Amino acid sequence: MIQDSLHDIAIWNAFRLGDKSAYAEIYELYFDSLYSYGKKFMVDQTQVEDVIQDLFIRLWRTRERLSAVDNIKFYLFLSLRRDIRRINEKEKAVDKIDFESFLITDNHPAYEYSTDETDKELTHKLVAILKNLPKRQLEAITLRYYENFSIPEIASIMDVSEKTVRNTLHNSLTLLRKNSNLLYSFIQLVLVYLWQ
Repeated sequence: MIQDSLHDIAIWNAFRLGDKSAYAEIYELYFDSLYSYGKKFMVDQTQVEDVIQDLFIRLWRTRERLSAVDNIKFYLFLSLRRDIRRINEKEKAVDKIDFESFLITDNHPAYEYSTDETDKELTHKLVAILKNLPKRQLEAITLRYYENFSIPEIASIMDVSEKTVRNTLHNSLTLLRKNSNLLYSFIQLVLVYLWQ
């Protein structure tokens, strides 16, 4: 973790000084994650790409005025979420989140716990239940378990208090537990992970 932070500090500082290769590295490292997250809030995937492009153009133009950053991914997610929120408010659009796009893939963190066919079947049932969670709960779970953000970082990205994030995650997992006794042991693993 410290190594990642040191790398982020070094690459960010190089970028702020005008290093185009550092800027390209930031783009390459985080574009896919930003796109995956952004498309959950916007129906038009081209618009998501445009928002991300605008974010990176703005970063380059204002690089000399940007403050120091020790977690680039967090900074970019926070910036992207604010940009999308602003666009949606301008267009008076209703947030439309399509979390199915990552939930049904083997990239979901839940699959890390799945070792045999029985576990995989339970995981598929969990995914089906996750799809029915309220969008705020699903966003919190996505940021925590899929993107590995901390509670304070999730609070900043979602623009809510840390207590709200903890309550949202707790309520989500409680709801999941109530919806499937078969998944009880799986949810216990997730709860242990949540409070680490």
